[in-house]
Amino acid sequence: MTRFLSLIILLFLTLASAPRKITWVAIGDSITYLNDHQNETGNRITKGYMTLITEKYPRVQYINQGHNGWTSVNIADKIESIGLVKADVYTVFLGTNDWWQGKALGTLSDYEQNTGTGTVYGAFRVIISKLKQLNKKARIILITPMQRGDFVYINDARNNAFGSYQPKKEQSLEQFANAVVAIGNHEGIPVADLYHDSGITLENMVNFKRLKDPVSGEYKNYSYPEYTHIPFEPGKDAYPYPPDAVNMTYDGLHPSDKGYEVIAAMLEKKWKKLK
Repeated sequence: MTRFLSLIILLFLTLASAPRKITWVAIGDSITYLNDHQNETGNRITKGYMTLITEKYPRVQYINQGHNGWTSVNIADKIESIGLVKADVYTVFLGTNDWWQGKALGTLSDYEQNTGTGTVYGAFRVIISKLKQLNKKARIILITPMQRGDFVYINDARNNAFGSYQPKKEQSLEQFANAVVAIGNHEGIPVADLYHDSGITLENMVNFKRLKDPVSGEYKNYSYPEYTHIPFEPGKDAYPYPPDAVNMTYDGLHPSDKGYEVIAAMLEKKWKKLK
């Protein structure tokens, strides 16, 4: 009996001294979603930013709330139905689809006045308010959208988009990144500013884009910005990003392993008390 009691006490002390688990909910779009769906990348990635963080810090466990193609407005509109749970840490990595889909950016006053999901600023207010409601002591970290090159979906080239080198509906992607920074400054929330500080740029999104020479019809490797002036015809032309084109992204938009490592490193710097 005494031995049994000693074992129970030892087990209790062991459990009590074990590092507490940290629950992390990562909210985002396809860049977050693909962390756990490598098969949808043509298996061109092996580890997303969440896996990289949790492998390095085993007491962190993540919940993937990445939604393919979604905007901050989509997330805010469905904030009560997507299954968000109480967590210790929330990251919010949105904005690139808002830009591409032409969502109205709005101003910081939309955030301050909680004007709703008619603007991106207003949508972020809905999201952040919900996270604070779930756990007022939680740490929130914002992540700006990355710059982006010409995107061509690896599984269907008809799904493609030009890069952030030109505006969409008279809005630049940088304006959306700046909005995330402004919200972080207003709330005192740390921001991993991938757009400005990651070193992921239009020049290194891919090594090249393989396209037909308009004159000769022969395939050539074009780097940025030259490739922006060469047409690409889905269904007729070969996929423009073969494996040796991969650099920071594998398709002009979504991070490669190399790109995810950059994102994880920047997030780690903003995430204190991981150790």
